[in-house]
Amino acid sequence: MAHFLKISDWSAEELEHVVYLSKKLKAARARKRSVADDPAIHMPLADRTLAMIFEKPSTRTRVSFEVGMMELGGRAIVLSADDLQLGRGEPLADTAKVLSRYVDAVMIRTTSHARLKTFAEASTVPVINGLTDLHHPTQIIADLLTVLEHKGTLNGVRIAYVGDGNNNVTHSWLEAAALLGLDLAVASPKAYAPDASVLGFAYETAKRTGAKIAVVESPEEAVYARDVVITDVWTSMGREAESEARRTALLPYQVNAALMRLTDPEAIFMHCLPAHRGEEVTTEIIDGPRSVVFDEAENRLHAHKAILLHLFGVSQPIAHLSSSL
Repeated sequence: MAHFLKISDWSAEELEHVVYLSKKLKAARARKRSVADDPAIHMPLADRTLAMIFEKPSTRTRVSFEVGMMELGGRAIVLSADDLQLGRGEPLADTAKVLSRYVDAVMIRTTSHARLKTFAEASTVPVINGLTDLHHPTQIIADLLTVLEHKGTLNGVRIAYVGDGNNNVTHSWLEAAALLGLDLAVASPKAYAPDASVLGFAYETAKRTGAKIAVVESPEEAVYARDVVITDVWTSMGREAESEARRTALLPYQVNAALMRLTDPEAIFMHCLPAHRGEEVTTEIIDGPRSVVFDEAENRLHAHKAILLHLFGVSQPIAHLSSSL
């Protein structure tokens, strides 16, 4: 069973395919051309149903998957833990087995990655990670599309991540950079360094792909002459009790005008949103001309459509939607 629980579930070729497919889908939508308009496609996800389980709140993940399924001819069911017997203690595996009899795929946004894995192991339909504490793979497909759009290529682009290194966005970026042979520097305090197993995978994979992976403490070193600067909130959902300690430790990692002056003059700023202005990034940067955060947010829609098509095995017939990459 093909799931998408983390970036490293897929090969570099699959990642590239889905990113470029996202770009083609975006171009088709911009021309106001639905996949339904092409007689060779005929609504590729017609009669398919995606169940979406939210144990954490969402704006971009929920809306983009729901709209994406609709635009591809399918439908989505939105469920919270309270809507399901999960809220009354039904085992995850039982819920997975039951939903597998009703729907064609499940997207889950949940707490621990172990919880997601338990569900996926019992599921007989594809499971997509909408976010866990360890990985956020769907976000990174949208991020890769955003870099591709604004830099024209992924090859040779120098990327920096600044802030909490032990979060899901950092981990998924490390896996993507390693697999695709990208140049990624991560700056974080030692106490907030990336997960050791994720970092180990990135370093080992980089030996094969030629990726340049660096983890440093200095944000200035990480962003120097870089083409892309990425950050995320300092306190992720579920870690609110640590918020004050995190603000103190991560304040030197704020993305502000002084830090951005060290980057390439054409560098862009990215953030998966929602953002805490005045914490991980200043208002002048996130709302300034170098910010592409709303392109990035829009790209969740196109990325999620491409992920769904790939998992359902129907992505090849739409490869002609755009003649240029």
